Amino acid sequence: MKKISILGCGWLGFPLAKKLIEKGNSINGTTTSENKLVTLKDSGINPFLVALESESVSESVNDFLSESEILIINIPPKLRTVDPNSEKKVFVEKIRNLIPFIEKSIVKKVLFVSSTSVYGDENDFITENTIPNPETESGKQLFLAEAILQKNQNFETTILRFGGLIGEDRHPVKHLAGKENLENPDAPVNLIHLNDCIGIIEAIINQSKWNEVFNAVAPFHPTREEYYTQKAKEQNLVLPKFSAEKSNIKKIISSEKIQNNLKYQFKLENY
Repeated sequence: MKKISILGCGWLGFPLAKKLIEKGNSINGTTTSENKLVTLKDSGINPFLVALESESVSESVNDFLSESEILIINIPPKLRTVDPNSEKKVFVEKIRNLIPFIEKSIVKKVLFVSSTSVYGDENDFITENTIPNPETESGKQLFLAEAILQKNQNFETTILRFGGLIGEDRHPVKHLAGKENLENPDAPVNLIHLNDCIGIIEAIINQSKWNEVFNAVAPFHPTREEYYTQKAKEQNLVLPKFSAEKSNIKKIISSEKIQNNLKYQFKLENY
């Protein structure tokens, strides 16, 4: 049995925690909402109310990290309302403020959930050896946070960069349905299902794959127009309409390392 702390028990962290508990692990989990503490506890998760701020961190993080050798950091940057011209890197500072608490704990392994948004759009084929060149503020701060964690010698950090997240209750076609003049109809999709997110994290922990970087995207890359049109039909939604005049991205993110290094098989029937 492993004692694992999951910082952020939301869309991914909550079902991940329940799956790890099913496998016999003891899980500490955080939420920023007092109302969710009971939900976590009822699911067998040791609940903690923890808020990371750019100025400070809740003192309860000490108890949250207690007796855990593995920490999974799974918190979104949430930077849509942040001024990109501001010198203050809000998400980066949150991670920076967390690190002293990790150093004081017995945590020796950190898994940082990041995003393929750290890569620019200028590359056609992307592997873990591709040099990141983020264009969005979220991607830029995620990449800086990755570097801060990787450089710390007090623990080993594995970076897991997820593609577009989908699941039964989460699918981009719901936002694209009925829209017109959408860009990049010929761009390949780079998606990953919640079940594969959980499966890959389990594989990393079980196989002790630390000090690594993994791009987590299903080996399934139909064009945006083909894929979202089909999904809209399946869900009886108004078909999205794409513009061939707005097509310039051909980026495919490779999952070969996950398949070869972790021997992981994607559950493509979910897609």
